[in-house]
Amino acid sequence: MILALQAAFLGIIQGLTEFIPISSSGHLVLVPKMFGWNTFVNTKGVSMAFDVALHLGTLLALLVFFRHEWMSLIKAFFRSFRHKPAEWDRAMRVAWMLVLASIPAAIAGAIFNNLIEDHLRTPFWVAMFLLLGAAAMIAAEAWGARNRNFRQLDARDAGVVGFAQVLALAPGVSRSGITISAGMLDGLDREAAAHFAFLMAAPIIAGSGLYEAYKLAGTGFPKAGPGVFIAGFITSAIAGLIAINWMLKWLQTRTLKPFIIYRVALAALVFIVLAAT
Repeated sequence: MILALQAAFLGIIQGLTEFIPISSSGHLVLVPKMFGWNTFVNTKGVSMAFDVALHLGTLLALLVFFRHEWMSLIKAFFRSFRHKPAEWDRAMRVAWMLVLASIPAAIAGAIFNNLIEDHLRTPFWVAMFLLLGAAAMIAAEAWGARNRNFRQLDARDAGVVGFAQVLALAPGVSRSGITISAGMLDGLDREAAAHFAFLMAAPIIAGSGLYEAYKLAGTGFPKAGPGVFIAGFITSAIAGLIAINWMLKWLQTRTLKPFIIYRVALAALVFIVLAAT
């Protein structure tokens, strides 16, 4: 029962912080260390099996929240093969923008995943990357033109935001934070940048989950009961749905300032704790 409650709590953390720009990977390094939870975590954060469960939960949240849009985009993707690019409608273009935007992070993840896992998943580096992500968000608020909505999305946005997503591989940067910031710096308004960032997260989360599941198949499933993983999956999905809806509404009228303050404060707290131990 205790393990299931811990798993459910970590699922909530994952679901909220995947879409609120304060870094899910960073929190999943820091929170288990803070509470001393080591049953289904390791020295680098959550275990591989539990990480798969949490990411599948947030993937489900994305698929459910944008279900109508995903159906339209999937149909448009396959329909695009029957037309020349010059004849594509908006749905076809957006579908291919998502493909384009996913390529840089997919390549970088395949090349650098082990390096990141072995060397960057520590409280010190999480704090450093929290500050880096905060700096990107400050730049987006200060210099982003923010004069284009989601219907004005173009291929350059896909390239800029896609390359920015590579930085999200580092724990503490925040996938949503860095991609929303990149979209804003490229001229998208806050809501449009978040909308595209959330859609773009789905293929990367799906690919990452499948890759981790493939590795897990070679190492075997841990001894913790299935209830632990089911609890994390369910709470991650529910919290993710709430976070997506809340974040999109927040950015309609408000700024990234509260999340910048939180990131800087959390990084400072981590440095203080590290200096004192």
